[in-house]
Formats: sequence, structure tokens, C-alpha cells
Amino acid sequence: MKSAERSLALRTAALLLCAVALAGCSTVRGWFSKDDDEAPNTTDPAELVEFTATATPTRLWTASAGKGERRIGARQAPAIADGRVYAAAVRGGVHAFDLQTGASVWRYESDLRLSGGPGVGDGLVVVGGLDGEVIALDAATGAERWQAKVGNEVLAAPTIGQGVAIVRSNDGRVTAFDAATGERRWFWVRELPALTVRGHSGVALGPGFVFVGNDDGTVAALSLADGRVLWEQMVGTPDGRTELERMADVDGTPVLDGAVLFASSYKRQTMAIEAPSGRPIWASDRGGVGRLGLAPTLLTVSDPNGTVWGLDKRSGTAMWQQDALARRNLTAAAIHGDYAVVGDYEGYLHWLRLDNGQFAARARAGRKALLGTPAVGDGVLVVQNVEGDLSAWRIGQ
Repeated sequence: MKSAERSLALRTAALLLCAVALAGCSTVRGWFSKDDDEAPNTTDPAELVEFTATATPTRLWTASAGKGERRIGARQAPAIADGRVYAAAVRGGVHAFDLQTGASVWRYESDLRLSGGPGVGDGLVVVGGLDGEVIALDAATGAERWQAKVGNEVLAAPTIGQGVAIVRSNDGRVTAFDAATGERRWFWVRELPALTVRGHSGVALGPGFVFVGNDDGTVAALSLADGRVLWEQMVGTPDGRTELERMADVDGTPVLDGAVLFASSYKRQTMAIEAPSGRPIWASDRGGVGRLGLAPTLLTVSDPNGTVWGLDKRSGTAMWQQDALARRNLTAAAIHGDYAVVGDYEGYLHWLRLDNGQFAARARAGRKALLGTPAVGDGVLVVQNVEGDLSAWRIGQ
């Protein structure tokens, strides 16, 4: 991308981050008011409510992955696999840390601007860059295995499995690379609407399938072998009078649970789909752009207004809602034991009880915004803020 085009892209990203992540620039009205006596604005982020904690979060360690995304809006997030945490930053390369202690295992140094969070699988760690670079590293040592290139920035974490590394770039293109060699096997392109939620949706893998959430509100199933479209299903209908009203992005990576695929849209629609056939099982009018949290009997989702929902997996019925975090620019919800966890724009983590959605605990990871979905593994939750700083947490009674 030329420098002028990149500058325009970054300005556009900042505008979309304001318009989409905060559900309208009116959200921040009053933050810079000179009148201290002005009445509170109902479009301001909700003030934190007091509650009686029923769980205790413990910070295990902190670390830095380098210079973070800051205002780019990439929502960089760590990945956890095999007792390690893998993290990338815009400046600082790729790092592997011990999950339990935070001790550095290896570091891959690079001058490239790494915008996507890492994807992990089949012994590889794969990251993408703002200029379309794709880098595959050995998960055990950090040694470079191969490099490739796609035509646009990579914000979504690549997906690795079944012998391929699949990269979703911000121009709507899905590219499959041979995991061993980096050779391109196939690509598939979806035309983008005029206005989108800055493309953070990765892909989900099933046996012989690649499931892609698209910016036009659809989910597509592709053949893993050659990228052919096997089926498509509309999740969020892009209707409305303006481009903003028509935004219907399926911008959180679809989640596969057995033979059922779950996907959610910026149009506040969530759908359960029979994965082999594409047949809808149920649809709910509660949804959002972030990845769905998958618990044994529930799905959790943060909607664009900052309400967190608990949906019954079998029917889509809303079992509970937590709306006390309105307009706090929440991350997608992660499942941490018996709790759903979201981060917010002030660096707070909020643990909600899965049985009723009530607040169980709160802790501050730092003073910078949390945008990326927290990662959970072996009972440890790890979160990365916009400065590239990581913190790891356990939760107890």
C-alpha cells in the first residue's frame, strides 16, 4: 500500500473505530467539555457500579510484547497453546511466554509492523502485517519457517490446521497457504460493502470446511481442498437508509461446536447453523461484532451498545443480560471457568457469573484500553492492551 493510501486507511480506521466500536461519535460527546457543571450525558460511557464481589481475581504476571496498536484499532490479542502465550505487537516482533510464570521462552525480532494477533496450530505460529506480510514461525523455538504476502493488511489472527494456514486480509480475501512450505494453495474473495467494521474476523476450520464470516452479513462455507463455496447463509440483513445503518458485518470469528456453527453480526443477530449443510437451527436478535464466548450450555456476546448477553445454546433464548457496562467499548466475552469476562476502554476486566450475568469480580489490567478478546487456557486468562502490555489472571472464590 502506498504511503498516501495507508494514511487514508488509518484515518478511515480511526473514524470507523469511533463510529462502530463506540456506536457513534456522539458517544464521546462531553468528554472534552469545559463546563464541569454540565449535567451527565446519557450517551457517555456508563460509570462503574458498585457490587459485592463473589470471586477474587489474582494477577499472576505482566509482560510486554512491544509497541502496541494504540489507535490503529487492530484489536490485537494473544493466543494460548501447549502451556505458552504467544503475542505480537505493531513494533516488537513476536513473543512466546510461559503461561504460568510469564517467563520469556523466545522472541522473534522483526522490523515489520505486525497488526494481527498470532494464530497457533500444527507446531506453527503465524502472524500478519499492516502491509500484507504473513510470517510463519516454529512454535517451539521461534525460528522462521516461511514468509508470504497478501494484497492488504492482515488484522485477523490466521487459522492453522489440517495442513494449511488460512489468512483473512482486510480486503475480504481468504488465502490458504501450505502449512509446511508457505506455498499458496488457493484464495477466495468476497466483495466488500461501502462501510465495514475494519475486518477482524478470522476463519473457523471444520473437517474439510473453512467457515468465513463476511462483511455483508453472511457466513460462507468453503471447501478446504480448493476454496469452492459449499453454502452461504445470511446472519445479519444489511438493510437501512444509510451505509452506517446497513452495516451487518459478521466480524467475530465463527465458533464451531461439534456439528453446529455459531455466528453473530453487527446487526445484533446471532444464528446457530448446521455446519455440514448450512441449514439454520435458530436465530436470535441479540448479537454483536465480537467473537462469541462458548460455555457448556451458553453463548455469550457483547452487543454494540455494551450489553453482554447469555444465550441458550440450544434455542438462542436470552437467559440473562448485563447492561451496566453500556458504551464502555467492550471486548468480546471470553469464558473463564464459571464466568464470562470482558475488558473495557479504561483497562478494566469484568467477570460475570455464567448462571445469571451478575458481576462477580473486577480488576484493572492497566490504564490503557483493552480491545482484543481475552485468551484463556489451563485456567489462566491473558489479556493484551493497546500499548502491547500483557497481564495474566486466575480467578478464585
